[in-house]
Amino acid sequence: METPSAVIELRDARIMQDVHTVLQHVSLEVGKGEFAYLVGRTGSGKTSLLKTLYADLPLAEGMGSVVGYPLRQLPPARVPYLRRKLGIVFQDFQLLYDRSVAQNLLFVMQATGWRDRAKMKQRVQDVLMRVGLTGVATKMPHQLSGGEQQRVVIARALLNEPALLLADEPTGNLDPDVTDGIMRLFLEINNAGTAVLMATHNYELIRRYPKRVFRCEDGKVSVIGSEELRVKNYG
Repeated sequence: METPSAVIELRDARIMQDVHTVLQHVSLEVGKGEFAYLVGRTGSGKTSLLKTLYADLPLAEGMGSVVGYPLRQLPPARVPYLRRKLGIVFQDFQLLYDRSVAQNLLFVMQATGWRDRAKMKQRVQDVLMRVGLTGVATKMPHQLSGGEQQRVVIARALLNEPALLLADEPTGNLDPDVTDGIMRLFLEINNAGTAVLMATHNYELIRRYPKRVFRCEDGKVSVIGSEELRVKNYG
């Protein structure tokens, strides 16, 4: 039974990568407007879990619901509708480097059903302003710093006003000062009502900005208490 206040709900879920089970008996819930972290060593299943949540990998077993869409019963034709309610932020940016910043954003808007050119151009300006990048619309990605490129990726994720932002190691390639700015941006987005689930290895961030923490370890997902976080590192 889906919980109306949850943007993510998994019950006894099995997460697969190809033919391999990476996580099993996963039960977790992220509420509307909540911010939560996902931690675990490399290969522990964090990325596979995120990919399952945005329907890049099928949910093998159990119940799963993301922003109201049932993952087990979701036909391929409905996947784009799920993703319109999500923002996805990758560590490696996945920008189109032969197109300007604005063209990168417009490409996503066209792919998700936008048609009114005037509204599209205004939305591009709005999201770039929101991430602190007014004035870069005509620049090419290679003309921007790593931190600025990540802000473009976040702007892209915000285009459709998502109910949920999924971020896979969004600060993994950034230096500490830039990382802090990106983290504050995620918190601003969260404070405006968007739920965030962020996979990270950065325990300093978690200690500085404490939220609920899910840990992937030994094929299971559990919640880590704040005291455990202080004394151990699960990156």
